[in-house]
Amino acid sequence: MVKLQTKVIVNPVAGARSTRRKWPVINRLLKRIGLSFDFDYTEGVGHAIELARAAASDGYRYLVAVGGDGTVNEVANGILHSTNAATTMLGVVSTGTGSDFARSAGLARDYTIACANLTSSKRLTIDVGVVEYQRDGKTQERFFVNTAGVGFDAAVVKETERLPKFFGGTIPYVAGLLRTLIFYKNKPVVVKIGDEVERGRVLNVVVANGGYLGGGMHIVPEAELCDGLLDVAIVGDMGKLELLKELPKVYKGTHVNHPKFKVKKAAHATIESPEPMLVYADGELLGECPASFRVVPAALSLVV
Repeated sequence: MVKLQTKVIVNPVAGARSTRRKWPVINRLLKRIGLSFDFDYTEGVGHAIELARAAASDGYRYLVAVGGDGTVNEVANGILHSTNAATTMLGVVSTGTGSDFARSAGLARDYTIACANLTSSKRLTIDVGVVEYQRDGKTQERFFVNTAGVGFDAAVVKETERLPKFFGGTIPYVAGLLRTLIFYKNKPVVVKIGDEVERGRVLNVVVANGGYLGGGMHIVPEAELCDGLLDVAIVGDMGKLELLKELPKVYKGTHVNHPKFKVKKAAHATIESPEPMLVYADGELLGECPASFRVVPAALSLVV
């Protein structure tokens, strides 16, 4: 049986469950631009990884993720774990609440424009990160395409996941952030960045491949998807009122001169803490520290 060239993987619950409503329109748009495709709905967490790995290994050379940052992460993981990772392209139709990877990669966040761009001949070969973390007493590994990290942001992700997803953009993240602020305490860490060691109490550590997180926070303005390095951003022992004061600046990327914020570029980093610290990647909770991060240069072909 001859396989169609393109597999579209649709997460119907992405974007506060709006993707299911948008899909008939997206389906028609894809047909209108002449894309030869078939599609699958995801049925739960991790399912897009299985669908993407099977599709890429089975001869599809173009996989399109329709959903949020978590969907993009899973489809990318499926491609990278397949037998044809080097020859399989990724396309993105962003319908999630945050769309931070689309921001980092310069992709259209309007799904009608994103659909029109899927037949573009332009390609961007991007780096991907790999995070090793602890879950259920075992070391596990996950690729990430945009950002990962530990500390406050991971706690916000956990809190955001518990909130009803009625809104898109920055609203869910900010609501989760404000709820997290009430109880969160900064953690002592040992961060090894390349050959350097940083010790101290921190609010947050972000390991960035791309520059955005949290529905538009420009956390690491100098991060590049194609430079062969990760940007390790450390937010030091910042208090709650101080964080709230700086928060508007993060969306503009003008927080970078704050004395408690520092960024170092490296190909690998590790983070340890004597206290429990959650680990996340591309907006999804994964497990706990200790965690290690490394970059895989030029690992994924993105249609732009």
